[in-house]
Amino acid sequence: MALSHIDLTNPDNFLEGSPHGWLTEMRNEDPVHWHEGSSGAAFWCVTKWEDLRYVSRNPRLFSSQRKGTNMPNPRLEEMMRQRMERGEVNEQMAAMAKQAEEGGGLFPIMLMMDPPRHVAFRRLVQKSFTPRYVAGLETHIRDLARRIVDDVIEKGECEFVTEVASDLPLQVICDMMGVPDEDRQEIFDLSNLMIGFDDPELGANDEQRTLASVGMFTKAMKVAELYRDNPQDNLTSHLLHREVDGDKLSEMEYSAFFLLLSVAGNETTRTVTTNGMRLLMDQPDQLQRLVDDPSLIPSAVEEILRFEPAVHHFRRTATEDTEIRGRQIKENEPVIMWYAAANRDEEVFEDAERFDVGRHPNEHLSFGIGEHFCLGASLARLELNAIFEEIVPRLRNPEFAGPVRRLRSNFINGVKEMPVRFDPGERLGA
Repeated sequence: MALSHIDLTNPDNFLEGSPHGWLTEMRNEDPVHWHEGSSGAAFWCVTKWEDLRYVSRNPRLFSSQRKGTNMPNPRLEEMMRQRMERGEVNEQMAAMAKQAEEGGGLFPIMLMMDPPRHVAFRRLVQKSFTPRYVAGLETHIRDLARRIVDDVIEKGECEFVTEVASDLPLQVICDMMGVPDEDRQEIFDLSNLMIGFDDPELGANDEQRTLASVGMFTKAMKVAELYRDNPQDNLTSHLLHREVDGDKLSEMEYSAFFLLLSVAGNETTRTVTTNGMRLLMDQPDQLQRLVDDPSLIPSAVEEILRFEPAVHHFRRTATEDTEIRGRQIKENEPVIMWYAAANRDEEVFEDAERFDVGRHPNEHLSFGIGEHFCLGASLARLELNAIFEEIVPRLRNPEFAGPVRRLRSNFINGVKEMPVRFDPGERLGA
């Protein structure tokens, strides 16, 4: 089999970062490639910018709902089947597994819906993520970013992931959802369990990692009790009291939506912040450009998003026999869209392998495109600009203070730990 040396199903092959060499091979030699990995999973790989746009913008042909948006994982699917047979899966998880088996998606979750249902659910919270609404949060977000840097700057060192990158998006999304302060660390911990299902350090066993969503559902119901009879202007209240097609969300629909907002709202921006800091330390000439000209920070944020997207891939499933670039794709076959590959397509990006903080234009696809364009894109951009506008002028002469420890995952392009040292400075806040 051509390109048989490539294995994108083994998370170990992502421990040094996205396997750009393999992705480039596929993009140049077989851009719509049938891949059979060591896990037993098999799927089509889409690696060209134009093809990824085509799949994303045709939900009738390429479904998010049918079989969900994750890469097929035979090991987890078999484990869940065995646990269901032994009666070890609670009623809620069993219902979700049954829904997946029937082709309805893994959860009643917006990420795994197709139009028109997806559109109706998105409208529930869309107003809270518009550029105009997000602009009203700017002062608060910038104050938080300044406090975060204040908390580390006098020490001259920090563990960047937990002390800098993770705090801003976690606090902002929890503020927007009305999550009490005492519950926010648990939201963070559960998010780590959910995204780190292939990393043995982030869960004691398969059961804990697989059922982390149940913990998030429990947290969702606890927060719901605060606003069920006392609605406030926050996302949780909107989910509880607004209607879809004349009906309020079921408990499962509400909990799944809470899960999506909690995880996606804090993890992806954390990952991009960490990857951006690492890129700037790896390439100090680009960092110096930002120090000399802070007006380049917005374009630097877009280049960080292009060069190291938070998510390696998402899946779609063919709803009928079709083709891309002459390759025959059969109904129900998985199609995996590789963002890290499309973002370095030489036909779209000049000198695509070069990290350039002044790159323009920069039509990366890290936020997706079409119906599933990232709901929180405006919020993420504001958070990323705010934190780098604090980091660049204040954390001077940064360097690695220890090994960068990456997340073992072929889904999230994440870092678990990144010790950094820099010149100590002064706090700017009270």
